Amino acid sequence: MSLLDRITKDIMTEMKNQNHKKLDALRAIKAALLLEKTSGAQVEITPEKEIQILQRLLKQRLEAADIFKNEGREDLYEKEIFQAEVIKSYLPEMLSSEQIEEKVKEIIAQVGATSLKDMGKVMGMAVKALAGKADNKLVSEIVKTLLSK
Repeated sequence: MSLLDRITKDIMTEMKNQNHKKLDALRAIKAALLLEKTSGAQVEITPEKEIQILQRLLKQRLEAADIFKNEGREDLYEKEIFQAEVIKSYLPEMLSSEQIEEKVKEIIAQVGATSLKDMGKVMGMAVKALAGKADNKLVSEIVKTLLSK
C-alpha cells in the first residue's frame, strides 16, 4: 500500500472519528503528495520521494513552530507541533547518532577517505545510504568529526 493510499484511508477514519486536528494534518500531507504527483516532473512517486516530501513538510512545521514560539503564539505553536508529530508517524524510524556514526565509518572505509577534502564523496554516499533514516545535518557533523581526526 502506497503512502497516498494509507493517508487516504486514515483520512476516512479520522472523518468518522471527527478528529479535526489530525484530519487537518493528514489533508496537508495528502495535498503535498498530490501536488508532487501532478507537477509533471514524475509520473509515479517513489517511496524515497515520499520520504523526502514528508521530511520537507516536517521541517516546515518545526520551523513554523519555532517562529510561533518566539512570537508568543502558543496556540499556533501547539498546532504546528501536533502536525509535526502526525507527519513523523509516517516517516521511518530515525537512527541514533551511534548508528549513524557506525554507518559513516563504513562509508569512509569504503571510499578510502582520509581528510576533510574527501567529505563530498563521503556525504554523497551517506545521504543515499541514510535517506529518510537520518537528518543530513547530523550526518554532516559526524562526517566532519570523523574526517578531522
